[in-house]
Amino acid sequence: MPGTLHKYKDNILQGAANLAGHRSLQVLRELAVDRGVKVYLVGGTVREMALGKSAPDLDLAVSAQALDLARDLAVALKGTFVLLDEKERTARVVWQDEILDLAEFRAATLEGDLQARDFTINALALELEALLGKRPLELVDPWGGLEDLARGLIRVVRPRNFQEDPLRLLRAYRFAATHGFQITSETDAAISAHVPEFTRVAGERVRQELFILLAAQKSGAILKDMDQTGLLTRIFPECADMKGVDQDGFHHLDVFHHSLEAVAYLEEVLAEPQAYFGALAAEFPHYLRPPRQAALLKLAALFHDVGKPQVQGRRTDPDRYTFYYHERVGVEIFTAAALRLRLSQAETKTVTHLISLHMRPFLLMPAFREGELTVRALGRLVRHARPHLPGLFALAMADSLAGQGPQKPADAEKVLAELADAAHRFLKERLELQERQPRLITGHDLITVLGLEPGPLFRAILTAVEEAQWEGGVRDRQEALELARRLRQGEEPLI
Repeated sequence: MPGTLHKYKDNILQGAANLAGHRSLQVLRELAVDRGVKVYLVGGTVREMALGKSAPDLDLAVSAQALDLARDLAVALKGTFVLLDEKERTARVVWQDEILDLAEFRAATLEGDLQARDFTINALALELEALLGKRPLELVDPWGGLEDLARGLIRVVRPRNFQEDPLRLLRAYRFAATHGFQITSETDAAISAHVPEFTRVAGERVRQELFILLAAQKSGAILKDMDQTGLLTRIFPECADMKGVDQDGFHHLDVFHHSLEAVAYLEEVLAEPQAYFGALAAEFPHYLRPPRQAALLKLAALFHDVGKPQVQGRRTDPDRYTFYYHERVGVEIFTAAALRLRLSQAETKTVTHLISLHMRPFLLMPAFREGELTVRALGRLVRHARPHLPGLFALAMADSLAGQGPQKPADAEKVLAELADAAHRFLKERLELQERQPRLITGHDLITVLGLEPGPLFRAILTAVEEAQWEGGVRDRQEALELARRLRQGEEPLI
């Protein structure tokens, strides 16, 4: 640890030297001198500097007149002034590619301001005058934050700081996930004590922290830690009902702990898809490119079985359970949770789409294992899953790995991987190829040739023709029109 501490001090000196040439900070210093106020670089900016990283924003604490100083800075730089919170006296200045966040002291002194911050690793400060070489540079660290940083510890400055802003409970776990740090036992106890107050936090603030946490590669283990203090089910009360709900012989855990295991396994699958899939693995880099895609997948894993408690039934064998249509109930439950957390419609749709389809690969596996899976059934899976075919099979693989009951087939993951590759081949060799070609018939043909009125039957007939084309039963326009005629007259069933 002493070597790490020395390295972090060197990193701060180097980071300060890099910032000293920033015109924005030089102008800010001149304005602050004119106003007779003190300015300090604080919080996450200093923390990341110690870690040898560059923070995307510059966090600055101002002894007084923070809003006026921010306005003056925006004018002097010809940048943009953004009022963040008039009550808390915080503002943002955007200039070129820089973001400077200015906040007035939350106490009479700098030490008092740092004492009001969340964790010791964020209660660090560097005086702007010293940063720019006007006096010797000294780190202000009254709570031992640099040593905690070197030890990889998350320690609350004061337990009562959780009461002032309960979102900090979640922020503790967010830092644990993103930095790989350990929450101290005292902080852990303080989190447990303040969990009931978390309901005061606005949904959009929870969402922001939650997405950062879930984007971390090892957030599955953090969710288990959150359960120990009660915070996880405070954020997601829907998940509490999953605890103690037994499952059948394919599973070794109750629904809740199975879902947590699924999140952890999903992270392994997403980190190395080539270890689990064949050709489908090549689709994952593009699929995971949207910033929140991995986080949304993890939410789907956490909630994929959330509908089971409401539909649990028993078979004739008292040790066997049924969960008919639990995916439909799960969609409804997650939709309510998403509304509470202010997820966007697109984000909610992604998660509910995956929840609604998560059983489909497993339902097709018996026929696939026996070589009896029809082209039409495989095609429907692919068509319904798009554009989330990689995500669906990643979720299915995690779901399978998280169930290790005595009745689970030994080759489950192998067959699932082969089904995934068959689906991928169908997508590339049939569906996408067919979509690049003109349709054999269109809705216009149904009107002009068959005399159909526009309505629900339109889509059903066109889909049936498309599926027949997959199977090779329809090869040209004439055959497509003939099939459409038979479907219209009921000579062939619309399945």
